[in-house]
Amino acid sequence: MNVYEQYKQKLRTPEQAVQAVKSGDWVDYTTNICFPPLLDAALAARRDELLDVKIRGNLTFGPIQVAECDPTRKHFIYNTWHCSGYERALADKGLCNYIPMLFRNNSWYYENFLTVNVAMMAVPPMDRHGYFNLSCATGVAAAILKKADIVILEVNEHLPRIQGLFGECIHVSEVDMVVEGEHAPLPEFPVAPATEEDRAIAANLIPHIRDGATVQLGIGAMPNVVGAMLADSDVKDLGMHTELCGDAYQLLYEAGKLTNKKKTLYPGKGLTGIVFGSKALYDWVQDNPAVAVAPLSYVNDPAVISQNRDMISVNNCIAVDLYGQISSESAGLRHISGTGGQLDYVTGAQAAPGGKAFICMTSSFVDKKGVRHSRILPHFGGDIITTPRTQAFWVVTENGAVNLAGASTWERAERLISIAHPEFREELEYAAKEQKIWL
Repeated sequence: MNVYEQYKQKLRTPEQAVQAVKSGDWVDYTTNICFPPLLDAALAARRDELLDVKIRGNLTFGPIQVAECDPTRKHFIYNTWHCSGYERALADKGLCNYIPMLFRNNSWYYENFLTVNVAMMAVPPMDRHGYFNLSCATGVAAAILKKADIVILEVNEHLPRIQGLFGECIHVSEVDMVVEGEHAPLPEFPVAPATEEDRAIAANLIPHIRDGATVQLGIGAMPNVVGAMLADSDVKDLGMHTELCGDAYQLLYEAGKLTNKKKTLYPGKGLTGIVFGSKALYDWVQDNPAVAVAPLSYVNDPAVISQNRDMISVNNCIAVDLYGQISSESAGLRHISGTGGQLDYVTGAQAAPGGKAFICMTSSFVDKKGVRHSRILPHFGGDIITTPRTQAFWVVTENGAVNLAGASTWERAERLISIAHPEFREELEYAAKEQKIWL
């Protein structure tokens, strides 16, 4: 039987395919734009037939119909490895739970600890050899599909095929069911316009990035500002090694700054695990030999990251306390995002020859009532710690950049207060004295 005959034999409607799900099952949707909307809608339509079906997603942008159709959560319980803005709103309503995870451990968790009764994901159309490319979800998908008892693929005609190092494909012979149907164009994710503070933070960071550096840029406005400013700078021959390939990299490529020529690991190729952003980004990664995807168990392994000379990691955080603890995933007990790969890259970049890891934030923020608050705090009281103080390196605000590596508690307090918002420096000094970490 050739691959096209196998494909036809496995073809189902979404409604037929989701009959595979039973009460009590664990179902996986993989991640981001490889979310399967046709299967999700068909599964939601079975709500009253099912109880206690647990679903895992990750950076899903919605709508997730199984979550929205069941506010009681008696039928469907949605969980995520990392909250998108949409999933954060679900969490605020009690309709989404977070699964703590370092992204490098994703495959290990599935291989050793997790049950997957049914895996569902969207993929580009099958190639002539019978392979489905795992596209923008390659970083996490292979381990999920391998662990699943039943694999259902939803063919999305808009998804890009992305070349890979390994783990980027699944053969039709390994698939149980295939679903077809029309899809809306891929969602795009405009980044919020940069503020003056964002540009000041980027300006404090860019002098540390040398010609030939390999760069990891996280999610959000700040990494995109860094990318835009690097595109206008004199820096040359940058490389890409990142869990997430976003629009900043396409911008750097178009500006002639991203060549990957000087990389010590896979020279000539930018390495990533997942991709989402604009249509221009999806067009750029489509069958591009200069871009390669691989599982995050490899891409985010600090031992792999550290093989890149002059590795630069740039990530955001929500707050830092005077001890150097960094919170990037919660505001108090309110869940915001997730650990993701921040600690992976902080660890890997610090271990790389000439490497540096930067955590960026504005020094303060103004709440809905117009009250200003410091992001540098005396100490945390319930916030989730993403990067422990033992691994804190460079912290950057619009007021400067300070290195905490090897610094004592009083040195950390002194350095962090120096980049705090001026309005809060006196009270932070007082708190440091009370906490006996001030000279």
